[in-house]
Amino acid sequence: MGIRKFVVAFPALVVLAACGTITPSVANEGSGHPHAGPPPKAAALRAGERFEEVGLARPYQPVPPAGGTDEYRCFLIDPKIKEPAYLTGTQFLPQNRDIVHHGIFYEIPADEVDEAKRLDDSTKGDGWQCFGDSGLEEDRSSYIGAWAPGHDEKLIGERTGYRLTPGSRIVLQVHYNLLATNGKPGATDRSSIRLRLLPGTADATPLLGTLLPGPIELPCAPAESGPLCDRDAAIADLAKRTGAGARDEVDGLNQYCNQGRKPVPGNTQHCDHQIPQPALLYAITPHMHLLGRSMTVELNPGTPNARTLLDQPAYNFDDQSEQVLPQPVRLNPGDTVRVTCTHDATLRSKLPQLKRLKPRYVVWGDGTSDEMCLAILTVTTKV
Repeated sequence: MGIRKFVVAFPALVVLAACGTITPSVANEGSGHPHAGPPPKAAALRAGERFEEVGLARPYQPVPPAGGTDEYRCFLIDPKIKEPAYLTGTQFLPQNRDIVHHGIFYEIPADEVDEAKRLDDSTKGDGWQCFGDSGLEEDRSSYIGAWAPGHDEKLIGERTGYRLTPGSRIVLQVHYNLLATNGKPGATDRSSIRLRLLPGTADATPLLGTLLPGPIELPCAPAESGPLCDRDAAIADLAKRTGAGARDEVDGLNQYCNQGRKPVPGNTQHCDHQIPQPALLYAITPHMHLLGRSMTVELNPGTPNARTLLDQPAYNFDDQSEQVLPQPVRLNPGDTVRVTCTHDATLRSKLPQLKRLKPRYVVWGDGTSDEMCLAILTVTTKV
């Protein structure tokens, strides 16, 4: 999941981009990726709901650029709605689980569809490359859902959903990773999304998704060495593999989270996000890559009203399920939400798909061999 902006904004959403029972010592060891098993059977439709399955028109064969192993590809999809509707649930259906790392879904307004079609038509093959975001020049997309391993459909209450408008489209961003195929192209994928839709006339609470990132400044492990253990060299390599915007992401995160102070290398980093307006928080979805060890999300840390909203002491890449809170939590203007992530560079020598890679200083990046620290908050501002 990529980011290109660093502002939290609930009303006009700005996209900034699983608690296992296993112990920390083995959380991400073993294969780590790919993930197996079919998606679970859908929960029964509730009053007024219907299913609509949409997806790729034909199989797509990812070809990572610059000799890398990752490609982010955006596909323009018609959700087939003729009247306003609420998207009350989504279930991503990855057709080729060996190469699909994640999927993220955006809605683009009707007046942006022509631009997306022009970009699609001018790009060889279906869709277009989109490291970091939707890839649209005038990006006014809204986050409406995502999938990563272990992230199944979670229904929040009886009547909540993302509001969709007629004429809009879904941009499906799929992160393909070829580490499982030793970087060799040839495998194809034809994934789809099962949409759970409720008429827009229903009395429903509109949801918004906001993505809160944290920086990563993970040096090589003590036993490692090599040219990419230098931070500047590693960032240059990242930009070569995933585009020049990758450097802007790293610099932007440092400016936003650390107020531009010189980054301090270490396993654990955090970022404080200020809440701009009243909201109710329903759920949190964590996202890191294969070197992730633990994540916490805290409300107003260091104050008498401090509260832990998410605590994952043993992060598991294959279980990034959405965590629905027992009760919605009120967020007030001026509140601070802190996202803290711990990564472990020693996992690189233990994971089959990473151990053959050269040691590197790891920062925020779009590749599976790079890292992320991301908490996806599902909220409503109808409070």
